[in-house]
Amino acid sequence: MTINTDDQYGDGESKTTLSSSRRYSSSSYQDQMDDALNTTLTNDKATLIQVWKPKSYGSVKGQIPQQDRLTYTWKEIDVFGEAPADAKAREPLCARIRNCCTRQRKDFNPRKHLLKNVTGVARSGELLAVMGSSGAGKTTLLNALAFRSPPGVKISPNAVRALNGVPVNAEQLRARCAYVQQDDLFIPSLTTREHLLFQALLRMGRGVPASVKQHRVQEVLQELSLVKCADTIIGAPGRIKGLSGGERKRLAFASETLTDPHLLLCDEPTSGLDSFMAHSVLQVLKGMAMKGKTIILTIHQPSSELYCLFDKILLVAEGRVAFLGSPYQSAEFFSQLGIPCPPNYNPADFYVQMLAIAPAKEAECRDMIKKICDSFAVSPIAREVLETASVVGKGMDEPYMLQPMEGVGSTGYRSSWWTQFYCILWRSWLSVLKDPMLVKVRLLQTAMVATLIGSIYFGQVLDQDGVMNINGSLFLFLTNMTFQNVFAVINVFSAELPVFLREKRSRLYRVDTYFLGKTIAELPLFIAVPFVFTSITYPMIGLRAGATHYFITLFIVTLVANVSTSFGYLISCASSSISMALSVGPPVVIPFLIFGGFFLNSASVPAYFKYLSYLSWFRYANEALLINQWSTVVDGEIACTRANVTCPRSGEIILETFNFRVEDFTLDIACLFALIVLFRLGALLCLWLRSRSKE
Repeated sequence: MTINTDDQYGDGESKTTLSSSRRYSSSSYQDQMDDALNTTLTNDKATLIQVWKPKSYGSVKGQIPQQDRLTYTWKEIDVFGEAPADAKAREPLCARIRNCCTRQRKDFNPRKHLLKNVTGVARSGELLAVMGSSGAGKTTLLNALAFRSPPGVKISPNAVRALNGVPVNAEQLRARCAYVQQDDLFIPSLTTREHLLFQALLRMGRGVPASVKQHRVQEVLQELSLVKCADTIIGAPGRIKGLSGGERKRLAFASETLTDPHLLLCDEPTSGLDSFMAHSVLQVLKGMAMKGKTIILTIHQPSSELYCLFDKILLVAEGRVAFLGSPYQSAEFFSQLGIPCPPNYNPADFYVQMLAIAPAKEAECRDMIKKICDSFAVSPIAREVLETASVVGKGMDEPYMLQPMEGVGSTGYRSSWWTQFYCILWRSWLSVLKDPMLVKVRLLQTAMVATLIGSIYFGQVLDQDGVMNINGSLFLFLTNMTFQNVFAVINVFSAELPVFLREKRSRLYRVDTYFLGKTIAELPLFIAVPFVFTSITYPMIGLRAGATHYFITLFIVTLVANVSTSFGYLISCASSSISMALSVGPPVVIPFLIFGGFFLNSASVPAYFKYLSYLSWFRYANEALLINQWSTVVDGEIACTRANVTCPRSGEIILETFNFRVEDFTLDIACLFALIVLFRLGALLCLWLRSRSKE
């Protein structure tokens, strides 16, 4: 999506106004629309949804070919949502417990009728604005049209949504349209250019060269005046300083328009923007519509200057359609009802006020809304809209069908598996490098903790006290690596969950590519941390001399770090929020800590907890570390300096005390690898189930 140079606005401070010739008035844009839409009458073959061909993502010159235009119609859309039930809150605690324990059918909360038999049409070459007061159902309607209703919201099964008269499902519509949502969700550590490049690599077709994608990113940056902040990090409001609110809104708009879609749905695209930028964004949308695109947007209360850019308006009140037609038809309609818009008054403000529920006048306002909606339902305009929305394949000589889209796989993804994996890996690696909490602070923290532990256990000798101290220090290796790494990743997936769910629903990437890319990008850090920790503590404590023993210890500690990281991923993917993940983490780790063989002998584990001990990485790692430390210590190497004190004279006796066997060393290493795979597969399954629950 681009606009011509005469419609483009600059980003310099001197370009604070637009010339009058660049603005659209109620008369000037209508003349241009008449010229642009002389050929909107469709023949039989033109009403088929054509094959999408990614030929060019540059500026759209002239009109979109007739066969590529889309007319979106919807009919009999009823949307229901669960209403809060006060009776449930007052239900006694004992009754709630009894209901949870019994198998009787639960009483569901009553449903609230959000949208009531909504029918409409958005034609190619028109800019349709959905207006209404807060709570009227604008966003609910747009979510229903985009097949993106949130969980708990149900759409009636007889609702029909069609492109050029062809009923479509969620997959078919998402492949052909873009949806700009109201809330802006980004990865805070990326820059504007990096974010758009990531979006372009995944959104644009498989056959589009990388150079074309990069050129398209530069074009979008110029069109939406994002050049000056192209290398600025996006940031997070109130946490990381970055883009302003208006720049974030334009970036969200730019992300969806990279592929130059022929159908565009926008939820409050001007919220958070000043009047100049709001007009500029609407001019971009108007330019797209005049080239033959179908644009549907929700807007709360536009200015009169923005109002005259709309080709059609859809007024929603109390979940019903109050009007659907051109601004000129709306003036006639309300005049016939005896409530004309006053002269020199913004029609948008007037309509919103007439269709709003005023405090202390609820009954009167609802009667007025019912009168307006009932009058429109029997008007000639409504009958024409209903006839248009009811046409499904009538008079077609060829069978009605949806042709497959070129460049889109059978699963709806535009990019290949390897492209998705590469893009996620690249973005995740940039996030790791740009986050000092993950690199500098963690390495510094590891070095400080290692130095502290090494100082406490400094210079241990092989006597009865040294044996106990060395065993304790080795177990401290495991506890430090576990808690440090579990809490380092426990918020990785839960923090990015909203971004992941939105991008997954947009079919940018699969769950497995996202999970693999995120985990592999952080792998170098979880290898560097054990190396720093072991390299400092091992010589300071005076553990078993020899390069072989050192590298085996380093290998085991690295495995423990990655097992605990995998367990942290599992908790993060299974938790719905960061606070929940932080609350669940420590209580779940403690049982595995007890089964490590230090606090409880492995032979003393109760039979009913035996299966749980098999999942304890403390058990396998502690046994492997002690075998590496004591298996080569022969009788006489350990000095017994005090009489009448239990003193193990060889490493074999120490291992027997813990009920460990030298033959199990290979099995312990294999079990640590198995736990890494098991926990990561569990995390991947939880992430997949979470994404499925939001579909």
